[in-house]
Amino acid sequence: MAENKCGKKMIAVNREVRHEYFVIEALETGIELVGTEVKSLRAGGVNLKDSWADIDDGELIAKGIHISPYEQGNIFNKDPRRPRRLLAHKAEIRRLGQQIKLQGYTLVPLSLYFKKGRVKLELGLCKGKKLYDKRASAAARDARRDIDRALKTQR
Repeated sequence: MAENKCGKKMIAVNREVRHEYFVIEALETGIELVGTEVKSLRAGGVNLKDSWADIDDGELIAKGIHISPYEQGNIFNKDPRRPRRLLAHKAEIRRLGQQIKLQGYTLVPLSLYFKKGRVKLELGLCKGKKLYDKRASAAARDARRDIDRALKTQR
């Protein structure tokens, strides 16, 4: 876990999201955890793949996040895939709920990190890519890479 300029220590990044979705907006939320889950996060035992967020009864809930059980946690360990409540302002939750219903967006966790000793989850408001969009973004990435290589050899 490397600490960057903003005082963030990255725990996990969901790299697949940028390939599968257009990220329209990113939102930093807190996440409600128990003590053994935080200890497991410090050890790096988390997987964000195949996770998403949903709004149930006015609460933002993260589903599908796998936090490995803590080795010394014994009876205090919780279910690794249990739904976890995300902490955001009520107005933000309402706005996200409207966009999900009306525009067909989805909420996907982008990254999980420590910020000033607290665990934060970066949540992305995303729209799914079609196959031709994925091909176009891969072609643009390859073209950018070729241009960078050409410029590097000219120097």
